[in-house]
Amino acid sequence: MDAVAALCAGLPVLLPTDTVYGLASAPGAEAARRLYELKGRSSTQPTAILATSVDELLAAVPELPREPLDRLLPGPYTLVLPNPAGRFPWLTGGEPGPIGVRVPELPAAARAVVEAVGVVLATSANDPGGPSPVTLADVPRRIRAGCGAEVDAGALPGTPSTVIDLSGGEPRVLREGAVPAAEALRRLRP
Repeated sequence: MDAVAALCAGLPVLLPTDTVYGLASAPGAEAARRLYELKGRSSTQPTAILATSVDELLAAVPELPREPLDRLLPGPYTLVLPNPAGRFPWLTGGEPGPIGVRVPELPAAARAVVEAVGVVLATSANDPGGPSPVTLADVPRRIRAGCGAEVDAGALPGTPSTVIDLSGGEPRVLREGAVPAAEALRRLRP
């Protein structure tokens, strides 16, 4: 089964990003449940929405503030932003306010898959707390076996995205990642 068909059927797929291999699914509640179960992830942990462009992201979550998106994306960032309409509540880890979003610079094959389906939800394709997968061979065997398809882009950089919470008054760095947080914070300044 190809990756687009698998996503449309509600099955998780393995996709390369600009950082590490990700476990992705359609953003619906049942597909998200399957992804969480396969990864072994608690439903109280949030998962990001991933799109190929800021415009595609805003089509899925139109209430997002555009300015920080334009300053940092596309790139190796996960931004946590206000979600006043409460969209995709099954991805927010039990907190109805904020939502995580990504617009990575995807390898061509992964970009074509995500463009074909709109947006996906995505998390790294590792066991919780395990090493980030740089190649498909690094993805745990049970996760690979549970996926409907996989897209191989060879070896990836291997450092996960930098996570910045912009849902409150001041930006907070939740995870230092592929880009130094200081660089991200500098780009966010007016």
